[in-house]
Amino acid sequence: MVSLNTLRTKFGVLLSVIIAGALLAFILSLKTEMGFSGNDPKVGEIDGDKIHYSEYLAAYDDVRAQMGDNSYDEAQADQIIGAAWQTLVADHVLVPGFEKLGISVPASERTSMLAGEHPSGVYASLFADPKTGQYDVATVTAFLSQIQDNPQAQKMWKLFDKQAQLERQMMKYASLVRASAYANTLEVNRGLAAENNTAKGRYVVSKYNSVPDSLVTVSSKDMKAYYNEHKALYKQLPYRTVSYVVFEVNPTDEDKAAIENEAKAAAEQFAASSDVREFVRGNRHASVSNNFIAAKQLPENEYKALNNGRMYGPELRNEEWTASRVVEVRNVPDSLELQHVVLAYTDDSLADSLLTVARRGADFADLAGRYSIAETSADGGMIGTVAYSSLAPEFADALYGVRRGGVVKITAGNVIQLVKVLKTGKVQKHMKVATLSYPVEASAATKRTLHTQASQFAVAAKGSVEKFNEAASAQSLSPRVMNVEQGERQIRGLDRSTEVVRWAADAKVGDVSDIFNVGKDYVVAVVTKINKDEYKDINEVSTQIRTAVLRDKKFEMLAEKMKGATLEEVTENAGGKVDTFENVKYGLYYIPGVGVEPRLLGAIAVAGPEDTGKVSAPVQGNSGVYVYVVDEVTVGDGQTAEDERVKLQAQSESYALRRAMLAIQQLSDVKDYSVKYF
Repeated sequence: MVSLNTLRTKFGVLLSVIIAGALLAFILSLKTEMGFSGNDPKVGEIDGDKIHYSEYLAAYDDVRAQMGDNSYDEAQADQIIGAAWQTLVADHVLVPGFEKLGISVPASERTSMLAGEHPSGVYASLFADPKTGQYDVATVTAFLSQIQDNPQAQKMWKLFDKQAQLERQMMKYASLVRASAYANTLEVNRGLAAENNTAKGRYVVSKYNSVPDSLVTVSSKDMKAYYNEHKALYKQLPYRTVSYVVFEVNPTDEDKAAIENEAKAAAEQFAASSDVREFVRGNRHASVSNNFIAAKQLPENEYKALNNGRMYGPELRNEEWTASRVVEVRNVPDSLELQHVVLAYTDDSLADSLLTVARRGADFADLAGRYSIAETSADGGMIGTVAYSSLAPEFADALYGVRRGGVVKITAGNVIQLVKVLKTGKVQKHMKVATLSYPVEASAATKRTLHTQASQFAVAAKGSVEKFNEAASAQSLSPRVMNVEQGERQIRGLDRSTEVVRWAADAKVGDVSDIFNVGKDYVVAVVTKINKDEYKDINEVSTQIRTAVLRDKKFEMLAEKMKGATLEEVTENAGGKVDTFENVKYGLYYIPGVGVEPRLLGAIAVAGPEDTGKVSAPVQGNSGVYVYVVDEVTVGDGQTAEDERVKLQAQSESYALRRAMLAIQQLSDVKDYSVKYF
């Protein structure tokens, strides 16, 4: 019978992938403790709909409840937040869109999904038989019977059912999009030639750098025309420019000397201690390894000291003073090949019975296949070969001294495992090691001094961008500048800078921040610009526009010279020499001897036997202008027309679906202001 905790665990993985195949994740961060005293601020927009704090918080809480409502690290919290935004995008974009298209999942269809007649990835992931991996109708029926008097479970079921319906609607929509795609005869013929034809011939190239930039006039009119023609390339999200200075909190020479003295004094006590574990319990800088460490895993000088019964260190290693002693030694196989039967922790009596029959010679693989609840049951309970040094303490202790063919019972976590040793590796010395570590870091006094400097700077910098820069110059500080786009939660190059971004999101130009603790350092920032324009200003991209216009004008100049009835005549008019190419076909990334020139490669690759001997028109490449002649096309027979049609059809369907999903994402116009609040 499936448990609520099991569903939570499975759903935590499931929800993050259900919609991700159709939409990019909109990753945020959230602190749910915040209250707004009745105010319900806007945290974003989706497809023109305002997303308020309460709606977002409800979606976030739903996802967190499905995953167990536990504590999470930063990465896991981001996953939950991303899933919450995906849910909102589905509610405001996908579901209304499906309704307009008439794509629905009626009650009769949902019943057939539960019965397994129409497979559902959501139901299959949640209610699969652990032994077979197959969807189990009896399991979902049992679960539904359990939740009649459990409001929390009923709420979770509604969310599961909602996801299953959305998945079904998305499958129908994907089928419609794929059905609209097809490979026509022209595409098949061209694709067939591209796959089977190989060309060789000759070419002439005139490099752009052969024309000095001084001979080309690029006017502001040219620049503006190029900008307007290629404006889509310069689309941008709203952003704020943040200038900031970092007061790096690093240890001084005095700090380093003090830490060295402290570490060496502690190491003397460590070496003199008759009870290593007792010493570890009394020193916050000391710890004992959970696992037994193989000799080959230790640095050579450390192993030599420990193997001879001495303390290693103290030595400065990776900016940390380190000393170590042996707590326990075991001569054990370096590896074990294992097989197991996994049972629920409540099946203790069954575990004892199976342990008895296993030790009497019963077929262990058969026992695993019949009783184990782990996925390995399908493979006779095979775990494979594992290093002894990788075993958790309870496994290392239980398997210590067990010979080939031995079976032991291990209770760990919420399961009971019967583990059989199939093979053992070479016996080697393994050690459990106690380590004393003193990281080299800034002292409290150094931190206070730097904080005072940061405070003085923040006071002097208040008032304007100019005062900020003057204060930085006065303290010989070099401000760093970065654009922070809407929706970003970190300043690139500044780890753990969410608080800085949150402050900047609500600041005005010229506002100077208080001191932020960013990692070990202190940061003071100023907002120097707020840009809400849809496109980058032409002045911001003038350098790359000028480069592109120069290239285009040089192409026109060189192409005018590269005229002629034969390649030799082209060479005479343009200068240079005739080079050769061979084995050129559509699937190549570059042309041997020429380089990465997509336009040239594409032009040559589509040539057929009827095109041989013809002088091409000038081709605008990445590095120069090319004129070529295909002398010979070898027609192979590796790909048939039907093979090509099948391949192109699959590519066309996949491309159509990707573009449709991308269009939905772009048209939904998601605006994210949440960093102001979360």
